[in-house]
Amino acid sequence: MSSSPYPPIVNGTLSVVVPIYNEAATVRQSLDAIFAKQVPGWTLQIILVESNSTDGTRDLVRPYGNHPRAKLILEDRPRGKGFAVRTGLAHATGDVIVIQDADLEYDLDDYDILLAPIAAGQQAFVLGSRHGQGGWAIRKFSDQPFQALILNLAHWGFTLLINVALFIWLKDPFTMYKVFRRDCIKDLTFECNRFDFDWELLMKLVRKGYRPIEIPISYKSRSFKEGKKISMFRDPLTWLWAVVKYRFVKL
Repeated sequence: MSSSPYPPIVNGTLSVVVPIYNEAATVRQSLDAIFAKQVPGWTLQIILVESNSTDGTRDLVRPYGNHPRAKLILEDRPRGKGFAVRTGLAHATGDVIVIQDADLEYDLDDYDILLAPIAAGQQAFVLGSRHGQGGWAIRKFSDQPFQALILNLAHWGFTLLINVALFIWLKDPFTMYKVFRRDCIKDLTFECNRFDFDWELLMKLVRKGYRPIEIPISYKSRSFKEGKKISMFRDPLTWLWAVVKYRFVKL
């Protein structure tokens, strides 16, 4: 009898949900890498959600929709990253789901180590911790050091807040690399449209009983001048509201 808490996954399908908006500078390199990625024992289903970019990104993305492993969704207008991810989740049919931005901050080589404990049946929910290279600062902007300092301090403040709210201890709950079995989100509904979706997804999965493990990954943050889209004023307010709401809202 297997001692694994979850059924092992052999020759599984990984649904890669890629929200895309105004990424003309990186989208081709990112998508080429995603479509070239191979993980032993896994077939990739790649779901591209393009949110009607204003910088020509849509025209760059269209040809990828012809790939046999691709599902291309063209939104009529941008409604936020969270909305795009929710749209992608609705089309995911894989055994496991990973969220993947169309920039170059994260390393696709980390897929293998993130999927390993799920494939083995040891975990259902894995986070790729951006603190893998050591140090407290995950954002290092050579061109905007003050903004980097503020974001790093805010990261630890909000991390403490969510840890206290959920009675858990995580170093990087807001990483994009959230990898989970698709059945984890069965019967869950999501509503956040912006970056507060990260909070909603994490809190609902933890409250449902899935305690993630954190695995160190490679990470190279880009600055606001390089295309980072988080609002330093608007988004923190939505995060505060999210931690209050999703700590107590009925699942």
